[in-house]
Amino acid sequence: MKEEQVILVDQNDNQIGLMPKMEAHEKALLHRAFSVFIFNDKNELMLQQRALHKYHTPGLWTNTCCSHQRDGESNIEAGKRRLMEEMGFVTELKETTSFIYKAPFDNGLTEHEYDHIMVGHYNDAPHINPDEVADWKWMPLEDVKKDIALQPELYTAWFKIIFSKFYDHINLKT
Repeated sequence: MKEEQVILVDQNDNQIGLMPKMEAHEKALLHRAFSVFIFNDKNELMLQQRALHKYHTPGLWTNTCCSHQRDGESNIEAGKRRLMEEMGFVTELKETTSFIYKAPFDNGLTEHEYDHIMVGHYNDAPHINPDEVADWKWMPLEDVKKDIALQPELYTAWFKIIFSKFYDHINLKT
């Protein structure tokens, strides 16, 4: 199976090339990514716990799903594809904001991403893919915020950044 390619971008999110995903993470090159946040009618966020065998941040809690766009794929198309692959459902998504972050990991890899944040709505239980997701839960935003402050080591780097800097872009009630 051919390794998935990521879209290399400049600081303005203009595509400048393609590269195998692992190579981009080894070289810490800026590439396009997305993070999906799904809420229910109670304004609770669907969190996922990353599968325990993931190559970075295994077992940590994070937003509903995240990944990388494929060449020629829109942010919304990518978000819906990955939502189905990881969580077993699709719903309408809306882009809210984007930002650049860089997070080195203990295994020598670095996430350096131009991350597009999308939000959506769903009320049912997901059908998680155990290759991607260990567990999931609904959690009120205020409880997530408090838990990140108390136990930051339980959450992924990008999720903590999004929560601290872009809370207003994910909080549908603001």
